[in-house]
Amino acid sequence: MNGLYLHIPFCARRCAYCDFYSTVEGAEMRERFVTALCREIQLRAPFLPSAVLHSVYLGGGTPSQLNPSQLSRIFRTIGQRFSLAADAEVTLEVNPDDIAPTYLKELAKLPVNRLSMGIQTFDDRLLRLLNRRHTARQARRAFLMMREAGFSNISVDLMYGLPDQTVADWERDVDEALSMGAAHLSAYALTYEEGTALERMRRQGQVREADEELSRQMYELLLDKVRARGWEHYEISNFCLPGCRACHNSGYWNGMNYLGCGPGAHSYDGAVRRWNTADLTAYVSAGGDVDGRRLFEDEVLTPAMRADEMVMTRLRTADGLSLAAYGNAFGTAERAALTKRAQEPLQRGWLAYDVATDTLRLTRQGLFLSDGIMADLMPGL
Repeated sequence: MNGLYLHIPFCARRCAYCDFYSTVEGAEMRERFVTALCREIQLRAPFLPSAVLHSVYLGGGTPSQLNPSQLSRIFRTIGQRFSLAADAEVTLEVNPDDIAPTYLKELAKLPVNRLSMGIQTFDDRLLRLLNRRHTARQARRAFLMMREAGFSNISVDLMYGLPDQTVADWERDVDEALSMGAAHLSAYALTYEEGTALERMRRQGQVREADEELSRQMYELLLDKVRARGWEHYEISNFCLPGCRACHNSGYWNGMNYLGCGPGAHSYDGAVRRWNTADLTAYVSAGGDVDGRRLFEDEVLTPAMRADEMVMTRLRTADGLSLAAYGNAFGTAERAALTKRAQEPLQRGWLAYDVATDTLRLTRQGLFLSDGIMADLMPGL
């Protein structure tokens, strides 16, 4: 499988928790960026082993800050160098306050068939604290507009462990998200990233970080809620109606080749991981020619690094880590070593072994200890 990720680094304003590369540059810079992005897509298309794309993902930043004409230019360029598989997933991240019927009408003319909307919470007080631009009412209206425009594959994002958020607050958020008609839910525990406004507020004592036990209670509640509704819990932070997994993100966890274009975007071809310099000014000045200007860094993955990544990414998923696939990739001796390292978490009930599929999976108990379990299983550490 091949995927294409496009990083759209524009926001109307910065959220208090976000450390992704983005800028609040205006209309002129956005036009220059789109021109540069189209050029990079043209130049770097050979990075992928074939011209057939199984997924395209426009993330950010806030891709819905681009107007339909700019998005149309991008998709025309994609079409010049690639073809979309018949079942290709094409996702656009959107903010609720960017959504309007006229905008959606134009989006429907593009290959976009999946929308991912960042809601984070339906609590207006917390939305203000996070410096989000929308209100809960706007999020509800935006979702209805997307459905009315014919988009049925809609994902919503929520966050838990927010400052002063209670379990009851979180339960209301989860109930509303699961009741509104979405096909997919991503739910993330808040992290205080260095250099963000929220981290400065935490250091200054203006907000208090949720303790580990409270975050665990919230995650437990989420797991119970989605299970009761028949949703699939297919990755640590991702849930969906049956058949509605996020194909692009699943590709990351399953070792898909992907090309990343735009400042700060990552690419992977199975052996080399590379990432563009997170500098919009340099990117547009180079006209998207990141290779010619050497606006990227890369690393060749050693066998130990690839083994580490397979352990980490596969165990995040409900499908788990295939020991047969691991052995085929790294040899029978390394498979045996991994099996030996897995004995303690198996005995403690943190991992389960499926004999029929020769697969290791995290148990529900193991989900709460996943980082440590994965680290102990990695041969490269």
